[in-house]
Amino acid sequence: MKKRIIPVVMGVVLGLGGCRQAAPESQEKQEEPMKPERQKEVVYQVFTRLFGNTNTRNKPWGTIEENGVGKFNDFTDKALQEIRDLGATYIWYTGVPHHAVITDYTTYDISNDDPDVVKGRAGSPYAVKDYYNVNPDLAEDPENRLQEFKELIDRTHKNGLKLLIDIVPNHVARSYEGKTNPEGVRDFGADDDVSVAYSRDNNFYYIPGESFEVPQWENGYQPLGGEAHPMADGKFDENPAKWTGNGSRKTQPSMNDWYETVKINYGVTPEGVKDFDTLPEGFDRKGYQEHFAFWQDKSVPDSWKKFRDIALYWTKMGVDGFRFDMAEMVPVEFWSYLNSQIKTENPDAFLLAEVYQPALYRDYIRLGKMDYLYDKVELYDTLKNILQDRGLTRNIPAIQEGLKDIEHHMLHFLENHDEQRIASPDFAGSAQKGKPAMVVSALISTSPTMIYFGQEVGEPGAEDAGFGDPTRTSIFDYVGVPHHQRWVNEGAYDGGQLSEEERGLRDFYKRLLNISTDYPAFTGAYQDLHLFNLEKHDLGYDDGLYSFARWTEDQQMIVVSNFDANQTKEFVLRIPEELARSWDVLEKSSGPVIARDVLNGRNSVLQAEGGSVSIKMILPPLGSAVFEIQ
Repeated sequence: MKKRIIPVVMGVVLGLGGCRQAAPESQEKQEEPMKPERQKEVVYQVFTRLFGNTNTRNKPWGTIEENGVGKFNDFTDKALQEIRDLGATYIWYTGVPHHAVITDYTTYDISNDDPDVVKGRAGSPYAVKDYYNVNPDLAEDPENRLQEFKELIDRTHKNGLKLLIDIVPNHVARSYEGKTNPEGVRDFGADDDVSVAYSRDNNFYYIPGESFEVPQWENGYQPLGGEAHPMADGKFDENPAKWTGNGSRKTQPSMNDWYETVKINYGVTPEGVKDFDTLPEGFDRKGYQEHFAFWQDKSVPDSWKKFRDIALYWTKMGVDGFRFDMAEMVPVEFWSYLNSQIKTENPDAFLLAEVYQPALYRDYIRLGKMDYLYDKVELYDTLKNILQDRGLTRNIPAIQEGLKDIEHHMLHFLENHDEQRIASPDFAGSAQKGKPAMVVSALISTSPTMIYFGQEVGEPGAEDAGFGDPTRTSIFDYVGVPHHQRWVNEGAYDGGQLSEEERGLRDFYKRLLNISTDYPAFTGAYQDLHLFNLEKHDLGYDDGLYSFARWTEDQQMIVVSNFDANQTKEFVLRIPEELARSWDVLEKSSGPVIARDVLNGRNSVLQAEGGSVSIKMILPPLGSAVFEIQ
């Protein structure tokens, strides 16, 4: 097919008034972008119990009655349509599996949890107590909680979204108790030999002959903020003691350990020896079908089978994929076993994992059959350093070059439940400062983009909820999320209470995320333009900027962002001759040409002069341009 590219020297002026770019002004109707053949995904992460909560009291350590809680039913058709219209293709419902909580649900045959081994009053979503049911906090009728979640699955699909939930294979709650197990399913640890530290088919590691001790609290911390509670007595009955979730082998872990959890045994001895078959040479080049076949006649540890059954239980219910917590703490062979089972049931399943060691990325993708890993320690950390004036944009190209063989598998984000909010004082101090980084994060790669609920309206995570410090929206306590609540607008989900700045920020995210999924070029090729232009420093281009090109045979895009929060940048962006020729730019006759800035809704006049291909630009502080060459 003939390329549609026209030669370029671009003269572009973007508005200079203020740091925040305005929403697109009315203009003549533009053609809709072509839909890409390969979908670039956008994951919208919601903390499920916080999303629909409209209570604004926010008392530290407040009860569910005092501070309120969101429900499955808060995800109405209207709410889900708004999330879809924002640009999301997946919604990650964080905190769905039943985890340890302090609220009393004994009426529903749920045992109470001990505040000495629960973080916060609402509990950590990563201390799962029952994998075959859902958090009773999230249901209008706790007795009917699983049915309410099934209805949410159906409602999500009906509104054009797929959904993920968490699976946390490395550890479970100290108080794990499967009250609703399917027939034949035995609880974790039910058949363990507790007289030994390790046995291959034990689900836990033990400290025989010794009892667990509650951590020694530090810095004035007390469970529930010191509130009297019949079970908050500094004791928890666990004999013999088990290893703690992060691997601590002490009978009394530190309060900085994951003391509310116990580590799962995957058949790795305390000395680190793998007590199971390993994958043959060359299996990094084989598909999930060959991995599935490999494990069919192998004996595997009991914990492997338990998590296989858990994952397939949710897949069969209609869940479209999983986010796997701390995957690198579990042997890669288990992931080959589990993920090939999941893919055999649903080849389109979306499998996302936390792995923070770059040296392990390729093993967990190629051997572990993960679809996506967090790009946290390279792109995220680099962008955060740039926003904090501790790093340079010239560090980005090396990351893209180093990951180019797996770039599609490295999910990008600027916020999630573990990270500080962009607008918090310890990150950028302003949601607006995150805009150029978000443009780069969302458009530089074919990988999925993830945003965290409230990010699109500048949520700063300023609440003192109880357990933990502000800057991150609490995942441990009942709390309202103020900026997000203004968008929720008492359940209208129309942004009716947002300020003008918050409304403008959400519009920016909506335009950007939809550009990322609607334009084929962002599933195509990539070339850095930044280092090439830094060499042309006499033309005004500097390290406060970042630029790159993305293209397919039929569509070419140029992306430029200004990370400087104070200075308007006036500069010339040059296009390398080799790239210009590959786009047929230099073969065209000179003359005025239109380049459309699809992010800001403005047309620009382009003109070619001789053999030089360049763009004359003015970008306001924190401004970006996303040009489609017409």
